[in-house]
Parts: sequence; structure tokens; C-alpha cells
Amino acid sequence: MNLAVVIMAAGKGTRMKSKMPKVLHPVLGKPMLRHVIDVAQTLNPDEIVAVIGHDAERIRAQFGNEVELVIQSPQLGTGHAVQQAQAWLENRVDAILVVPSDLPLLSTETLRQMVVAYESGPGSIVMLTVERENPLGFGRVVRDNQGHVVAIVEEVDCTSEQKAVGELNVGVYLFEATWLWRNLKQIPLSPKGEYYITDLIGIAVEQGTPVLAEPMVDPVEALGINSRVHLAQVEAALRQKINRAWMEAGVTLVDPATSYIDLDATIGPDTIIYPNSFLLGHTVVGQDCIIGPNSIVEDSTIGDSCVVRFSVVEQATLEENVDIGPFAHLRKGAHLATGVHMGNFGEVKNAYLGPGTKMGHFSYLGDITTGENVNIGAGTITCNYDGVKKHQTAVGDNAFIGSDTMLVAPVNIGKNAKTGAGSVVTRDVPDDSLVYGVPARLKKPNSEQEYG
Repeated sequence: MNLAVVIMAAGKGTRMKSKMPKVLHPVLGKPMLRHVIDVAQTLNPDEIVAVIGHDAERIRAQFGNEVELVIQSPQLGTGHAVQQAQAWLENRVDAILVVPSDLPLLSTETLRQMVVAYESGPGSIVMLTVERENPLGFGRVVRDNQGHVVAIVEEVDCTSEQKAVGELNVGVYLFEATWLWRNLKQIPLSPKGEYYITDLIGIAVEQGTPVLAEPMVDPVEALGINSRVHLAQVEAALRQKINRAWMEAGVTLVDPATSYIDLDATIGPDTIIYPNSFLLGHTVVGQDCIIGPNSIVEDSTIGDSCVVRFSVVEQATLEENVDIGPFAHLRKGAHLATGVHMGNFGEVKNAYLGPGTKMGHFSYLGDITTGENVNIGAGTITCNYDGVKKHQTAVGDNAFIGSDTMLVAPVNIGKNAKTGAGSVVTRDVPDDSLVYGVPARLKKPNSEQEYG
């Protein structure tokens, strides 16, 4: 069977009360539409078409290279939205799967279940339904005495008897393509001036075309997003699923309710995540690590046996056996080699700290490269910006940078060199030497002199 997926993503999402299109609102680090495209791609369809409308250019900027985008303008309902894909898909595929863009919890298993039901069923339509006590505004699935689907009634149009029906329409349909294209034009105009895809069910019944209602196994997947409240509910459900999977994989979450792990983050076994910690974006955490409490790690790589406490790590790399914090901040481009220690209230940006380097507290290192086993005393600052350009600092192996040293870049500190406490270093320091003072002077046996 040649399959196309049509994703309905044209709505403004008025109840979100946002300048951003609803489909771009993130759910665990990914836009809502991204989740639906990803699950659609797992079916290996021949085509994926997203019908967009409100703020189309912003959506096109993110997804225009991945799926075919067609514009619905004006926006005249769900049936009208599917019509916009007809010109692109007609005579190209055998079946059309229609999926709303605001169901980011839909799983591959559920959609494959629909495909199997369609391929083995007698009719031209399979629709997804769900049973739950709270209808959340979903339409009711009405059946006749033989159990056949005869209509979908929207909640606002339901009688009191119909409101008691527990089977709900999820809004996901699989149509035979030729039947769909032939009957889309038969949808009547609603009193609101729109064309609703749900009316196709009644049209099929009138024609004697069987409609198969496929029940959803996990009702959580039917949680849709129409407001910020719904967004939070969906995020909580997805986070619970992700956290459970990591715990089953050997990761300890001390308090799963306050552990926030994005979909693209990965964690090694025997790592412990303490409360109020966030692993965001494409973050990789090795095994036997301790993360948190109260830490944020975003788009970063953390090796095995590392400790990150009360700290922020952004686009940085920690090799093995690195410990930072509390209250450390690694900014973009920070790279801490094996065995580095970074004390409290330190900040590192666009820098490489060599193996075994120890960085004291209350220090800032920017645009610096150190060798092995360097000691960075408390209060050390790299003065890397002259108001126009950033400049580099280099520190050799086994150097000792005394507390409150100012390294005025560009400057090189030699191997085994030392700076005295409070030094302001404005010139290169030779290997195996000691400098001190303001400006720093080179100490020689039994004498002092400025150097350079």
C-alpha cells in the first residue's frame, strides 16, 4: 500500500494566547509539530504533507526542507484543510492518513494498528477512538444497534443521551484515497461557514460504506493541546513516560516528578539524577555520574563518573571524573579534560582546561587553554576582552596561578611558572619562573626586576 500522511497544522491556536503558532510551541524541547512529523516518518510513508496557514512562513522556516507544505487560506475547517493536499497527492498514493498536529503523544504502535486494521478491513475508512470519562470536548462516536458507526456528533451538538457516550473521536482517520477525493466535495457547509471532516463519516454511512472504529490502547495518547493547560498536561505525561524508561534502563531519579529530561538526552546506567535537574536538548550523560540537585545541562556532553551539583552547563564538554560546583557555570565552548575540578562560583567560557587542572572558586576563565595539572587560584580572572576583540591566554603544564591573579590577554604563562597572589600579568611569563606584583615583575635570586 502506498501511504501518505496529511498533518493538519493550519490553526492559529487562539486559546494558547500566544504570538507563536500553536504547532511551534515546544513539548519537552521539540515543537509540537516536530513530534507528529517524527511519528509519521516511522511509518515510512510515500508522502508527508502538512497543511499550514497561520504564520506559515515561521513554520516553513523550520520544516520546509522535510515535508511538503501546503497553505490553507482562508481556513474553512478540517475538511477544507484536507482538500488543500489533494492537488499534491491525487493519483500518487492508495491511502491517506489524516492526523491533527496537536496530538504529540501519538505512538508508532497506534498508527500501525490503524494501518493493519485498514488493510484487513472491509471498508474505506478507519477512525481512531478512545474511551475515557472526561471527554475534553471530543466528539461522540454514535453507533447503531448492531454496533456499526453511524455518525460523529460534536459535543456542542450532543443530546444529553449522546453526551453520556464514552467512546470519543480522536480526529485521526485513514481513508482510501480515491474515496476521499471523490467525497470531500460532498461535505456540506456548516452553519459556521466551514467544512468538517467528521461529516465524511455520515456520508460513508449513507453510501453503505463501512466505517471501522479502532479503539486506542493507551488513552493518554489522545491528550490534545488547545491551551497552555493542555500543554502542561501533555508535557507531564510525556515526561513521566521518558523518566520511567530511563529508570528501567538503570538510571536513578531521586524524585521523578522534578526531573526534566528532554527527548534527545541520553543517560548512562548507574547515574543518579537529583531533584530539580534538567537535561535539555542533545545532552549526553555517561555512567556513574551525579547530576544535581538544582542543575541545568543543555546541549552538552558529560563523561563517566562526573559530578555536577547546583550548576549550569551549556554547550560544554566534560571528560571523565570531572567535578564542578556548587554554583558553577560552564558556557559555550567550555571543555574540561579528565580529572578537572572546578570550585564554587566559577565560570568558564570558550576554554580548555587540561587534565588534572584545579580551578578555585570565584574565578572566571574565558578564551584560555591550560596544560596538565594547572592550579588556578581563587579569584583568578582572564581579562580577555579589550572592548573590541577577544584575546587568548595560554597556561603551560604544572603552572600555579595564585589567588586574585589578573591574566591580561593576550598572554602566555610557561610550564611550571607561578604567579603571586594579586598579580596583574600583562606580559608572557617564562617557564619555571615566578612573577608577582602590579604590574607583575619577574623574581630572580636575590633580586627583583620588571620583565619582558
